[in-house]
Amino acid sequence: MTKRGLGAVGILLGVLLPSTASAQEWLKDRRYSEGAGIRTGDLELHPGVAGEVGYDSNYFLRTNKSGAVNSNPSAAGLLRVTPSLSLSTLGPQRREGDPSFSEPSVKFRAGLSGTYREFLLGDDQIKKQRNFSASADARLDILPGKPWGAAIFGMYTRTIQPTVIGDPNLSFNRDDVRGGLEIVAQPGGGTLDWRFGYQINATLFEDVEGQGFNNISQEAFTRGRWKFRPRTAILYDATLRFINYTNTPPGLLQNSTPLRARIGLNGLITPRFSLLGMVGYGASFYSTSSFNASPQYDSVIGQVELKWFLSANPDADAPSNVSLTLSTLSIGYTRDFQNSYLGNYYGSDRGYAKLSYFFAGRALLSLEGGVGAIEYPTIFNTDRTVQHAPFTDVRADATLYGEYRLSDTFALNATGRYTQNFSSQQLPIQGGGVWDMSWQRFEAYLGARWFM
Repeated sequence: MTKRGLGAVGILLGVLLPSTASAQEWLKDRRYSEGAGIRTGDLELHPGVAGEVGYDSNYFLRTNKSGAVNSNPSAAGLLRVTPSLSLSTLGPQRREGDPSFSEPSVKFRAGLSGTYREFLLGDDQIKKQRNFSASADARLDILPGKPWGAAIFGMYTRTIQPTVIGDPNLSFNRDDVRGGLEIVAQPGGGTLDWRFGYQINATLFEDVEGQGFNNISQEAFTRGRWKFRPRTAILYDATLRFINYTNTPPGLLQNSTPLRARIGLNGLITPRFSLLGMVGYGASFYSTSSFNASPQYDSVIGQVELKWFLSANPDADAPSNVSLTLSTLSIGYTRDFQNSYLGNYYGSDRGYAKLSYFFAGRALLSLEGGVGAIEYPTIFNTDRTVQHAPFTDVRADATLYGEYRLSDTFALNATGRYTQNFSSQQLPIQGGGVWDMSWQRFEAYLGARWFM
């Protein structure tokens, strides 16, 4: 399997697939990852380090079907080491009982993590895949809780994205750099909360083969919340983005100005049940200056989620018992669209369920799964002829994470993840051959982590 054999469409598909380097489960929510912390002046630090051994059944996300250019999955045995650090101004737990403490005029929070991967088992291509992903974020809130305030934020992420070729020198690893600011209005003691902001994001591919996908996106956004009951609010959000490729991208990818606007309700139905419902409109607005047949997304978007608190919601009963908020069961549905490197965009309709259970500050169980339709528009060749009619794949996923804390600073954990793309589609590749859109993958990890 060679880069020349894949052709331009193969390159597009190579960056379409999900990232191989996904964040570890405990890094997705600071409530899970942080311990007691270390106080230094008006800041608290939360260092941590984790190690895992694991198995990946399909590291390159190849198909099981024979005869395609992306056939023959490769399994991997690997070691992951993940140091992390978060820091912030003093949290509410450290402020309790301090009569001299007053609400600060500035709040700060930042996080940093990285994951090194060493491949211990697998074929020769697998053993060459040693890599390091990283992420960092920071946010500064000015005059929090006041009638008028502001915030400045930034983020950096290095994402590992191998291709089915298996050559690490022909990967699609990329760097995303984001920065922005927002103005916050909270008149009436916080009954109304409205935010207006701007952010810019640069997506930069590291290998020369991927640099045609480099793009800059700018986004203006607004979010509003009006509490008309103690624990119920009307929500509104809207975004307008400007996505521009900085080089000539492969295929017929177009610059775009996607628009989203939604309104909805979030609140408690009973002390144990809450409902989130959002509905709105989304449109892609791809440029047609050079290609009038460019497909467009233009439809309803939204989300609905019903959440059950396994213990009575502390917002209703015991505000100081924050740990209870981690024990929930949710079911929901989302409808949206995303910018894509294949056919410009894809639409998605996904149903999901989540269970999060945190018992006695020691045992954590998290289970999440979903099934969704991935809807692709007409795909065109570089000569503007139709390559493939619109089609829909089905994506199913499930992640199980468990952790037991032996002490306040040490825990053992296990992660299992299964993902499958159900598809009967085979896309012709420029220069000969076909690309099969179906694939499946299973990952399992056992590990331990130290945290403060």
